[in-house]
Amino acid sequence: MSDSRFLLFRVFWAMSLLLVVTDCQSTHPAEVTALQLIRDSFSDPGNSLSDWNRGDPCSSNWTGVLCFNRTLDDSYLHVRELQLLNLDLGGTLSPALGRLSYMEILDVMWNNIVGSIPKEIGQLTNLELLLLNGNQLTGSLPEEIGYLPNLDRIQIDQNHISGSIPVSFANLNKTKHFHMNNNSLSGQIPPELSRLPSLVHMLLDNNNLSGSLPPQLSELPNLLILQLDNNHFEGNIPPSYGNMLKLLKLSLRNCTLQGPIPDLSRISNLAYIDLSNNNLNGSIPPMNLSDDITTIDLSRNQLTGTIPPSFSGLPNLQRLSLFNNSLNGSVPSNIWQNRTFNSTESLTLDMQNNRLSGISGSLTLPPNVTLSLQGNPACTNASISVEFCNSRPIALVSHLQSVPSNSTDNCPPQSCPSNYEYAPGSPTPCFCAAPLLIGYRLKSPGFSDFRPYFYSFEVYLTSGLEINHFQLDLTYEWRKGPRLQMYLKIFPVYTPTPNSSIFNRSEILRIRSLFTQWKIPDSEIFGPYELLNFTLVGPYEDFIPPPPSSSGISKGAVAGIVVGAIIGAVLASVFIALYILKLQRRKYHAVSRKRHVSRASLKIEGVKSFSYSEMKHATNYFDVGSEVGQGGYGKVYKGVFTDGTVVAIKRAQEGSLQGEKEFLTEIELLSRLHHRNLVSLLGFCDEEGEQMLVYEFMPNGTLRDHLSEKYKESLSFGMRLRIALGSAKGILYLHSEADPPIFHRDIKATNILLDSKLVAKVADFGLSRLAPVADLEGVVPGHVSTVVKGTPGYLDPEYFLTHKLTDKSDVYSLGVVFLELLTGMHPITHGKNIVREVNIAYRSGMIFSVIDAKMGSYPSECVEKFVTLALKCCKEDTDERPSMAEVVRELENIRQMMPESDSRIMNSIDIEAGKNANAPSSQSSSSTTKNGHPYVSSDISGSDLVSGVVPTIAPR
Repeated sequence: MSDSRFLLFRVFWAMSLLLVVTDCQSTHPAEVTALQLIRDSFSDPGNSLSDWNRGDPCSSNWTGVLCFNRTLDDSYLHVRELQLLNLDLGGTLSPALGRLSYMEILDVMWNNIVGSIPKEIGQLTNLELLLLNGNQLTGSLPEEIGYLPNLDRIQIDQNHISGSIPVSFANLNKTKHFHMNNNSLSGQIPPELSRLPSLVHMLLDNNNLSGSLPPQLSELPNLLILQLDNNHFEGNIPPSYGNMLKLLKLSLRNCTLQGPIPDLSRISNLAYIDLSNNNLNGSIPPMNLSDDITTIDLSRNQLTGTIPPSFSGLPNLQRLSLFNNSLNGSVPSNIWQNRTFNSTESLTLDMQNNRLSGISGSLTLPPNVTLSLQGNPACTNASISVEFCNSRPIALVSHLQSVPSNSTDNCPPQSCPSNYEYAPGSPTPCFCAAPLLIGYRLKSPGFSDFRPYFYSFEVYLTSGLEINHFQLDLTYEWRKGPRLQMYLKIFPVYTPTPNSSIFNRSEILRIRSLFTQWKIPDSEIFGPYELLNFTLVGPYEDFIPPPPSSSGISKGAVAGIVVGAIIGAVLASVFIALYILKLQRRKYHAVSRKRHVSRASLKIEGVKSFSYSEMKHATNYFDVGSEVGQGGYGKVYKGVFTDGTVVAIKRAQEGSLQGEKEFLTEIELLSRLHHRNLVSLLGFCDEEGEQMLVYEFMPNGTLRDHLSEKYKESLSFGMRLRIALGSAKGILYLHSEADPPIFHRDIKATNILLDSKLVAKVADFGLSRLAPVADLEGVVPGHVSTVVKGTPGYLDPEYFLTHKLTDKSDVYSLGVVFLELLTGMHPITHGKNIVREVNIAYRSGMIFSVIDAKMGSYPSECVEKFVTLALKCCKEDTDERPSMAEVVRELENIRQMMPESDSRIMNSIDIEAGKNANAPSSQSSSSTTKNGHPYVSSDISGSDLVSGVVPTIAPR
């Protein structure tokens, strides 16, 4: 036996002994069996639980399985948490969950799980958090859940659960949170729930509850939020609800309630009242409301009488909605005259469609106050300003908003690497860092306008996360509910050490656990929150946080001493053995990789396998002078083969974000895609431990290069329109003509390449996914469930939040590219989002102020239509976005609108280019798509339009 083999034998012997000694650190066999049954009941299209068949659940760190970090009295490890948030799991919840008897947290939020809630969950006597929201669960609530002695929170919202609320839930003495909204629950709310001593949040809105409201609910001693909107109750609001002395929010919107409004004067901290869209009658009681009140909504009822004087002098009032009633008299001006407004405060008074005759007192409103009187007799009074009588929207603003930060205004534009951003609040100027991206939502906030509370929220959240306030950056938007949805970015703190621009593993685990374990304290004004996702992209995208190690010591110190001795004995041997193995690693790795890809290449026709030697000589041994680009995957070189063929060679760097899966994906996809507006793959190389892809060479680089200062000659509007049209046609081919269709998933300006005639070609298919195919009944699913990958700034917000990838995700990304073409801006600059900035300019009538001045003169009508199309592509709601076929059609229409001389030049160029182009495949030469859409395959090639655009507007 050689020395190296003998050394390896010693290492393996020692490690085997180590495993024997530590074998007692294993999961209880009954729980191992239970986890296997749980796995079998799930469908796992993303292979998120692929490690659930390897090793021991606790000591091998199975995904989402968190264990106690020490063995208990039975000398076994036990499962403490199942954290399976947002893993695209389907299937059902197994009754075997009831066998994890030590479990404290069950979290399967935001998956696609169907079936009913197993009654066996009622056996989990240690369970504290039951988090099932955001699935497709059906059936009724098991009575057994009502006997869980330690349950703190039950969240079943956004499912399809039916039946009544079990009376047994009145036994949940430690439960603080009932979140059961957005289901199909029916029957009356059990009066017995009034016995719950700890309940603070009762969210039962958007169900089918009926019967009368139980007066006994007023006996709940700690209730802060009662939210029952959109149900079908009978009778009145019980007068006893005025005795809920700790209540912060009362929301009974659209509940078919009748009778008078109860007096709520005694509730000293009440901040939010919504009794709208009922059948309430009588006058508004002259109640002295809390100084904390922000929102009073009594609209769409049958109220009569006058507006009470007690609505005056409310220092924090943001919204008073009384529209669609039968109120009379005058609007008291002291509602706003007794207020002092700061720059972030506003007051909306919606009095439309009543019988109000005028305004008592001053008719002059502060700039922060909006008054709507349309549909009142007051609007016939000549002294009433016309602006008070115009129709005004009454909905909450839903678009993305943020508080601007100027801390990065003096930083060099886009000098951060891909997936890194300037940390906008960092005390270190121009600090590039990779943020954590988090979807977060306030489920029942106690205000209508977030701006006055923005700083308080920053303090609240950063304190709860134990981070500095400057590490947090956020945007927000109101969603239906109303709920406040947020997109959080958390940046690392700069330190003069390597890798300070990214979070380390332990810090990611710490921050994630604070969200998933609900360790951030509740806030009265901000209400309950929920985590929508914790998305890791860029340098984090291949990192899925494992649970904490479960390698603690069970009984006594003997095992620890033995383990320590063994470790000390083998450490030197291990280091020496690793050194020997490292000498062999490169050769072995290259051989194994070559074998793997050589097998794959046998299945891919028409793709040439180049040797490493050919790659070296084509690039002059990868000389720096041959480099033409660089990205997260690696470097791109210009290569020239011996026959004179010029190519682009994309060479993966060691530790690249694009792994072997993406490498093979791009080869397999591009080998069967043939379209003038898609980059052509010529071959690949996989030798000597290298991964390289060989493409046709695109001499004009990327679209981003042309929009930046890299090229002196700027693109005219005609050029930009043709690039947009070519890009859209390439993507439409992927969606409609490719067989099967493909979602690109990473459309951005750097992935749109330009050939010698500035013909746009879509590139980089490493992250692409096949579109869903029809099932046995011929039904095609609307999306692919997958982990979020892509580039910040281009990511579809709906995909980011739900992990559901659709063709409209590509539409959103292309819409961002269109905005880049129009403005020259980057998707994210100094913390500002291009979609939001252009939207603001568009709504304010200042759209031409953001158009790229380098574009020269342009036809204004065409530009306006292009902006409108781009913003439609970037709608938050996927249903409001156009299809890619509609995008192509609209771009063709804009092209036809171009001034006659320019249109004639463009058409002649296209005809010439079509004659000179390589003959396309029979599939791509069709004039229509499978769905009957024209425009798929017509050529858009042509040389630059140096002139010909008839100027109708000059750059500003």
